[in-house]
Amino acid sequence: MRFLRPSFLAAAAASVLLGGCVVAPAYPVAGPGEAVYAPMAPPPVYTEVVPVAPSPVHVWINGYWGWGGSRYDWRPGHWAVPPRPGYVWHPRQWQPGPRGWQPRGGRWGPR
Repeated sequence: MRFLRPSFLAAAAASVLLGGCVVAPAYPVAGPGEAVYAPMAPPPVYTEVVPVAPSPVHVWINGYWGWGGSRYDWRPGHWAVPPRPGYVWHPRQWQPGPRGWQPRGGRWGPR
């Protein structure tokens, strides 16, 4: 009787065990230019401690909940410089719609 090599047995066992480990997100992550929809409302916004501004021209951009394809992920706030004078930050907000919750805002724009 011929015996199987241990390396073959290890490879076969690994492929059987790891074959069931593939998990696809419940909602696919949107690519560039695609709309993002979440199946549920985001959690309450975190209260962040705002550090001292690096300069007088910096603007604090609050953190927000981003959709990662299967759950919300907190994206912390940060300081940024407006792209041109007279521009303000329009914060991101999640709004309900017929296909789920969709983010709006999160961009620089005129006052």
